[in-house]
Amino acid sequence: MAVVDITELPALLPRYGALVGLDLGEKTIGVAVSDPARIVASPLRTLRKTKFTDDARTLFKLVEGREVAGLVIGLPVNMDGTEGVRCQSNRAFARNLLRLYPQLVITFWDERMSTMAVNRVLIDEMDASRARREGLVDQMAAGWILQGALERLRGLEPD
Repeated sequence: MAVVDITELPALLPRYGALVGLDLGEKTIGVAVSDPARIVASPLRTLRKTKFTDDARTLFKLVEGREVAGLVIGLPVNMDGTEGVRCQSNRAFARNLLRLYPQLVITFWDERMSTMAVNRVLIDEMDASRARREGLVDQMAAGWILQGALERLRGLEPD
């Protein structure tokens, strides 16, 4: 369908249907999914990147049967608000997904500080070891990104 601003997303989504959140790293893709009512984001899995087409197929096989209505991709905006190379890469990922799955609706969510916040939770509250954090941080960051977008979407709903 299209890549849209989050303010345009509610008009393009059905009333119910899950959203998938993605934290795109250099070597991995963190994946999270919401419930169909789009209230809670849950970390799902971390995928190891291979080739784009294989990654896309793996991603959609993973969320198959979850009534996915759209995607929220984390956008690693610089602290000063500018977009760098990683933002361009994430935008290219979205465009390439649309070539394979033109029915998709995709939006971006500013992911500044998401990985740092997740690491803090894993260390301070869960006392997770470095090895344990390595396996969880990307999918939890995807959940953080998706939860932020879900809360913003709730703020866009008419009263």
